[in-house]
Amino acid sequence: MSASARSDMPRSSEIALGLARAIHGRRLAPGAKLGEDEIGEIYSVSRTVVRAALQQLAHQGLVEMKPNKGAFVSQPTPREAREVFEARAMLEPSLARAAAERASAHDIARLHAHMEAENAALAAQEAGEALRLSGLFHMEIARIADQQILAGFVEALVMRSSLVIALYAKRQSAVCECNAHLSLVEALAAHDGARAEELMITHLADLAGALDLSERAESAPKLKEILLGDD
Repeated sequence: MSASARSDMPRSSEIALGLARAIHGRRLAPGAKLGEDEIGEIYSVSRTVVRAALQQLAHQGLVEMKPNKGAFVSQPTPREAREVFEARAMLEPSLARAAAERASAHDIARLHAHMEAENAALAAQEAGEALRLSGLFHMEIARIADQQILAGFVEALVMRSSLVIALYAKRQSAVCECNAHLSLVEALAAHDGARAEELMITHLADLAGALDLSERAESAPKLKEILLGDD
């Protein structure tokens, strides 16, 4: 994201984005404590702003708020990781079929823009940003399907699975592969619902298969080094 785009973003959202990138990029370990005072000092903001940022991340499932203890990076168990992808496999293929039936030229253009942003992040070796954009791509397909309730479920699952991928990926290709997304867009553009559904089934199975649920992210360096290193 450019400096000009960040300048238009609310400060709490900017901080939330920085923390999310650190989590997705495996620089913040699961269970790591996110101290309000330390984050406030790093970004030169009040605890109120920090708290708003942490609440955003808690809503996305990336942060867990523990009463009387503070905020911590979420730590999904292997069982939770499996259940997240099983749930996605139940929802997203049918939404891909529906999206293919409804996709407009404008929708296809938006999906191509998402892919271009993903490619740019991967080329810049920004794994955390590529993972975040990959999740947004899947959420965009759910939006095109025009099923608001199911799209809300998919958004929560995608956010959770982004954390799972960041923590348990065996290889970089666990981030959505460009060819898989391109094939999906082509099926949507052709209004081929059966093909879109089939591709989504295969794509989600590949993502789940790229996880090693016995692994954990290594301990991260100090929070200040992680967050200020993004600039």
